[in-house]
Amino acid sequence: MCGAAAGALRSVSRAAFSWKPTGLAQQTLAAAVSRSGVGLHSGARTTATLLPARAGEGRYFVVDGEEARVAAEVANAELRSPLCTTLRRGSARVRTVEHLLSAMEALGVDNCRVEVSGGDEIPLLDGSAQEWVVAIRGAGLCAAKDSSGQILEKLAPEIHEPVFLQRTDCFIAALPSSKMCVTYGIDFSKVPAIGRQWFTTILDANMYSGKIAPARTFCILEEVEKMRAAGLIKGGSLENAMVCSMSGGWLNPPLRFEDEPCRHKCLDFIGDFSLLAQNGNQGFPVAHVVGYKAGHALHTEFLRRLLGKNTVHQEKLAEQS
Repeated sequence: MCGAAAGALRSVSRAAFSWKPTGLAQQTLAAAVSRSGVGLHSGARTTATLLPARAGEGRYFVVDGEEARVAAEVANAELRSPLCTTLRRGSARVRTVEHLLSAMEALGVDNCRVEVSGGDEIPLLDGSAQEWVVAIRGAGLCAAKDSSGQILEKLAPEIHEPVFLQRTDCFIAALPSSKMCVTYGIDFSKVPAIGRQWFTTILDANMYSGKIAPARTFCILEEVEKMRAAGLIKGGSLENAMVCSMSGGWLNPPLRFEDEPCRHKCLDFIGDFSLLAQNGNQGFPVAHVVGYKAGHALHTEFLRRLLGKNTVHQEKLAEQS
């Protein structure tokens, strides 16, 4: 089934989506703002400074010691990046970008220079996107101008026919819709305190800020040592991640929402789909986008195939299933 579904998306016609004028100006931050904290996987204390950028520049990262700009585009997403989304251009790399990009996409920060110091990872903060929302709203937004002083209209990708990608029982679908909607499902049947959850909503700045951004990342207690042995989650703690035991439930309650794990996966989904953006345009499509147990790798693979950039051979996709 995996191969058939992947092939169906690979051969989708160019009419499946197009760039639609929104009637809105591309935006950027009205002032610089920064946040510091521990990186989830590196454990290093890093700072991310968000700076205004010109119209048409889009969102991009500049890491200490590296000259190259790393654009927040799916072409720069690493194919294998366990438990986070990593962007790379040449020797320049930036990790765990999904929470910050999620907030910028949802709040309309179309053009932004992000300077990262102290390491190559975006700080995790409290494990959600809430502090990024506060930072962006505190800085404010304004129309971005290009090098000639011109304001550019923002375009949005619009889905015209259903597209679908499946790997085993994990899938992503994008369906035509007049509004931006997102639905996500998870299944942690072996962890009764989480179980099976679904979350769905219309996506706009206010809904995102109140219902999605506060949802924190989470992990399963019995998997922690294995992840740390693999060099991951060195900066994870009960202060920046919700931890749940298979038998004992949550170690650090209370939850912010009954379905907080599912809402956090939705947060990640939006951040990864922001990588469809190019040249200061919108990333999340005008569509009803549905994900089920998908994860970062499948999120970005869906975008590559939607763009016709099939960089992963079907055999490799099958290997990952």
